[in-house]
Amino acid sequence: MTNDQPPKRQGSGADQGWAVISYLLAGMLIWGGAGWLIDWWLDVPNHLATFIGGVGGAGAGLYLVVKKMGQSE
Repeated sequence: MTNDQPPKRQGSGADQGWAVISYLLAGMLIWGGAGWLIDWWLDVPNHLATFIGGVGGAGAGLYLVVKKMGQSE
């Protein structure tokens, strides 16, 4: 047999929804946290790097959602 791999388990809609939420929140928390550290390190009063990191993290999370969930098999 050439295809000895087990069939892939299809996730439910709730599993996919939680995956989307976790990608978006993780991106915003990780990159927003990095921006906050840059703001703290440079002593920036207006938190510009935190905002840029949060928006960039949301964009990166959205990219991962499209890349992972947009695949059809």
